[in-house]
This record gives sequence, C-alpha cells and structure tokens, in this order.
Amino acid sequence: MSNTQPRPVALVTGASRGIGRAIAERLAEAHDLVLVARDADKLAEVATTCEASGAQVQRIAVDLRHGADTAAALTGLSVDVLVNNAGVAVLKPFLEMTAEEWNRQVDVNVHALFHVTRAVLPGMVQRGRGHVCIVGSTAGRNTFVGGSCYAGTKHFVMGFAESLMLEVRDAGVGVSVVTPGSVATELFPEGTNTAWMLEPENVADAVAFAVTTPPHMLVQRLEVRPLSPKRPRSSF
Repeated sequence: MSNTQPRPVALVTGASRGIGRAIAERLAEAHDLVLVARDADKLAEVATTCEASGAQVQRIAVDLRHGADTAAALTGLSVDVLVNNAGVAVLKPFLEMTAEEWNRQVDVNVHALFHVTRAVLPGMVQRGRGHVCIVGSTAGRNTFVGGSCYAGTKHFVMGFAESLMLEVRDAGVGVSVVTPGSVATELFPEGTNTAWMLEPENVADAVAFAVTTPPHMLVQRLEVRPLSPKRPRSSF
C-alpha cells in the first residue's frame, strides 16, 4: 500500500499571466491546482507547464466581475489554499478616469474578493483547515498621483484581510496578505524602465512561503519590494 499523501489543492485567480501564472507554476511543485482566469487558451498553456511539475490541474474560465457566474463555477470546490491574485489597474488622475475604468477596478480588486472567497471559504471552515492568501500591494498603505481608485482598492484589501483573519482563525483557517512593491508586469505602460523591479517569480516565492508555514504559524502580512530603483537586477 502506498504511503504517499495526497497533494493539497490550491486555487489561484488571475492565473493566466504575470504574477498569477508565476504563483501557479511555483505552487505546482507541491500542490494540485485549480486555475481561474478569463482566457481559456492562456489557462491551457499554464496548465501544461504546471502538469509537467506533477500537478493535477483543473481549469475554470470565468470573468470574476460577474458574481453569479463566479459563484456557480467555484461554490463547493474543496481547496486547501486560495490565492486571490486577480487584479487590474488604471493609473491616471481622477478627473481623467471614466466610470467604466473605475468600476472595472472595483469589480475585480474588491468585489471579486467577496465572490471568490465566499464560494470556497465555507468548506475550509467546515473542514477546520485552510489558507486564504491575497496579493495586495504596497499601494495599500501608500498613496500616489493617479492612484485614487487603485490605491483605494488596495487599502480595502488590507482591511478586508485583517478582519477576515480575526473571524476565521479560531476555525483553523489562516488569512495572509502579500504586498509587493513594483513588479515587472504588463501593469506598467510600454517604455517604462522595469529593470530594477521585482519579477513575478519573487512574489510567487513569497506567496509559497506564506501558505506553507506550520499549521500553528501565520504570516499575516508579508511585504516584498525591490532593493533599490537605482540598481537593475542584473547588477547583483
């Protein structure tokens, strides 16, 4: 009889690119995966990479802005780790921002946190174990010109994560928030110097650390940032 323990299952949102893809590929080393994003074709590409690491992968293509669709797709899934990574940013002055741009950021960065977490958290509480990890941003404690909506949503993440942590920790469920500084992704306009920024894999390592601590230990906030904007990564 095999003594091999089943892999824990991690659900990652926004898993088709950038930080979400890096998180999925990092967790695939020790987890089976549920990958969630809008683009089914890109999800298939990520799944192939993760399966090569030994993970069993379920793909779910859904637009997290739509609460009913999200609930229908995710409710009842049995997962050990939830990584709420999906996020969007429109960085421009408030008076230049359209209502559509504002609503899109709030729908993905705020409302989707409710829809996704509400779908899978009851199972964690019932089983008496689990971990919810949210990818936030240092914008969750800073402000900047052009960040009226984006920074506002990331401030929400900080309050949501700590409140939820206090609500579910006695049930054996941990809640963490990983707050990266600048990361070299598609978030920044073309031509931006990203040579000094973190890479998505650095954030993935931080998430993996947060969700694999001993059961009695919780990393509630973990901030990672580039060492210096004056030193490119290649100089180290």
